[in-house]
Amino acid sequence: MIRNIWAVGRNYADHAKELGNDVPTSPMIFLKAGSCATVNSNEIVLPWWVQDVHHEVELALKFSQFMTVVEAAVALDLTERKLQNELKAKGHPWTLAKSFSDACPVSPFFSFKNFDDFRDRKIRLTVNDEVRQEGRTSQMIFGFEKLIEHVKMHFPVCGGDLLLTGTPAGVGPLRDGDTVKAEFEGEITHLWKVRQEKPPQPPTTP
Repeated sequence: MIRNIWAVGRNYADHAKELGNDVPTSPMIFLKAGSCATVNSNEIVLPWWVQDVHHEVELALKFSQFMTVVEAAVALDLTERKLQNELKAKGHPWTLAKSFSDACPVSPFFSFKNFDDFRDRKIRLTVNDEVRQEGRTSQMIFGFEKLIEHVKMHFPVCGGDLLLTGTPAGVGPLRDGDTVKAEFEGEITHLWKVRQEKPPQPPTTP
């Protein structure tokens, strides 16, 4: 069971710049609800009320019950960008823009022995066969060990929690009917089909 999703913002300098943000000097952590994750599904079901959902492809690390990390997956941090910007402008929390249903699709997990194999791997996202995001883990501002140390030091991490390690530039919208492919070089490729729920119908009067 995934209780918490610890996500790292602006961990690729090009992504920070494309959104007009400063490059951080220490890891910037925000929290997504664990219940918004869907693991090993081939469908992303967007709620009917979202209007401007953007994709952010990331390598997800999974904490074991012993607080070690020996499993990983490729995941999407989905953001309702229009809503997020509106909430930020008002100085409000933006949990609603990050933790809606299916806001964190996750591929099947794969095992690994250490991070040395991951120092310079390609991570890529295509939508309808168009490359949207592509970067390398060597471009991360804060490496895997630094992120794990920081999160464990500052937060009550639980076994089964996920750590999303950041996204490269190229974030963009997802639409009903899109086909999404996420790849982590040499380890896993996963496909999703996007479907958006229909608005609820008003009750009929007798």
